[in-house]
Amino acid sequence: MKYNKSEKDSVDKTSQILKEGGIAIIPTDTVYGFSGIVDLASNKNKYKTDYRIRAIKGRAETKPLIQLISKPNDIYLYTDDKIPESLLKKWPGALTIIVNCKKNSQLADEVATVAFRCPGDKWIRDVIEQTGAPIYSTSVNRSGLPVIDEIKKIDEEFNKEVDLLINDGDKKGALPSTIVSICNGEIKVLRQGSVKI
Repeated sequence: MKYNKSEKDSVDKTSQILKEGGIAIIPTDTVYGFSGIVDLASNKNKYKTDYRIRAIKGRAETKPLIQLISKPNDIYLYTDDKIPESLLKKWPGALTIIVNCKKNSQLADEVATVAFRCPGDKWIRDVIEQTGAPIYSTSVNRSGLPVIDEIKKIDEEFNKEVDLLINDGDKKGALPSTIVSICNGEIKVLRQGSVKI
């Protein structure tokens, strides 16, 4: 199903698909991304949408996906790491922060580290809020190939493999998020993107 972001009920449509365990291609504050709901420990159903996204992209199963959250302080639901104020004040924005995952966090999967981002686009934050859980996000492309930034090409390539495509026009020349790790107690830039660190 294709839908325009500009439609009044696009947040409702998108969050409903995600809550049902569907895979959506949605615009972010950087590039288009594949998204699916992240399983929480409280979920009765385990959707494992990350596996479906990896299957579509053809990427190695071991490569973790970024998780998007609706509010900056939501990161403390999943980590005990102290986020430096210099980083936290860049949220909402195109900055991904890798942290140690707290034991017995709300995440269903026990993982050592998680990459979180609170995106700058209010529309997607509203989608996450309505979904009721973080959502995965990874660029729209086949693994090893360039990111697709034209909506027509995205539609042609992936429309039969996803449950929803939200159209927000082309994203020509958009930079990906900056990725930093604070897992060892210091800020380490792993990818320099649109946010300068």
